[in-house]
Amino acid sequence: MELLRNRPIGIFDSGVGGLTVVKNVCKYLPKEDIIYFGDTARVPYGNKSRATVIRFTHEIMTFMMKQKVKMVVVACNTASSFSLSILKKTYPVPVVGVIDAGVERAIRFSSKGKIGVIGTSSTIFSQAYEKRLAKIAPEYGLISKSCPLFVPLVENKLINDDITYRIAKKYLIPLTKKGIDTLILGCTHYPILKNVIKKIMKDVKLIDSSSAVAKKVKKMLKHMDMETSRRNRKSRIKYYVSDDAKGFCGIAGVFLREKIKAKKVII
Repeated sequence: MELLRNRPIGIFDSGVGGLTVVKNVCKYLPKEDIIYFGDTARVPYGNKSRATVIRFTHEIMTFMMKQKVKMVVVACNTASSFSLSILKKTYPVPVVGVIDAGVERAIRFSSKGKIGVIGTSSTIFSQAYEKRLAKIAPEYGLISKSCPLFVPLVENKLINDDITYRIAKKYLIPLTKKGIDTLILGCTHYPILKNVIKKIMKDVKLIDSSSAVAKKVKKMLKHMDMETSRRNRKSRIKYYVSDDAKGFCGIAGVFLREKIKAKKVII
């Protein structure tokens, strides 16, 4: 049991967006070791079929099992919507997704029962957030909006640029007219744009799915008595990618505000 609880937490994403999850896991669980995998050779997942994304996630999970992780966080919204239920049934470790965590937190904060969610086109099209909300709180309403340009804006480091603000207004103004009181940032890239989004959604509570899933991981590990027993050092993080480690490390600074090293692996 002692050896098991000291194993790392696995986190994977289609690319760099999942680094917002890494940042929050480090914030709430500073002693836990982390294995991160970014599937940079096959990003984005948003334009792939369900069957293809499921195949990709099985390949990544096989890699994670070889790393002897004690839990896996599916940081990609598309992967969460397509494959989470299958992964939970297939692998011998707890598997957590960002969608469930985001919805559960939004329910706690919504006072009027009118929740919004923004995400990539594939995530919104999957209706994964609607399905989850209908299952656990059918009395709540959900209004969704795809924001496909947000990811390339973040990855091109146009965080506070005027063009980013104009695009955000075009996406978000229709949501302000719907009377939502809570907005789920349904993509791991979107918390990077939180300041811009907040300027437009002034009286709306923003739900950072990466923060929500980190808090859920902490709660689950405590409940299962699986928190690391190490107390005298900070977490150790290993970063792996399927292609372009140099490019990954370059954009990682936008998410983590620090320099990192990543290793390319074939899975």
